[in-house]
Amino acid sequence: MKKTVLAMLVLTAFLPGCSDLTPGQQRALTGTAIGTAGGAAIGAMAGNAALGAGIGAGAGLAGGLLTNAWRNNQDRSFQQGFQAGQQSR
Repeated sequence: MKKTVLAMLVLTAFLPGCSDLTPGQQRALTGTAIGTAGGAAIGAMAGNAALGAGIGAGAGLAGGLLTNAWRNNQDRSFQQGFQAGQQSR
């Protein structure tokens, strides 16, 4: 119990550093965190949680970066359509 509380306190100490991240950095960080947790869980079932966490972190980072590219493209398309609509008025 004490270790869990200590771990939570240590993790919350780093949260203020995340407040000024760009949306792309937030997506990459979120993907990495989700991938790490999922990879660690699967790795623990397979017998090597550390390897699973490492592989999951890499896959999660790639997923976060792909999501960021998709969202940037979506935002760019919206802005182009909005500007075209403003010019046609």
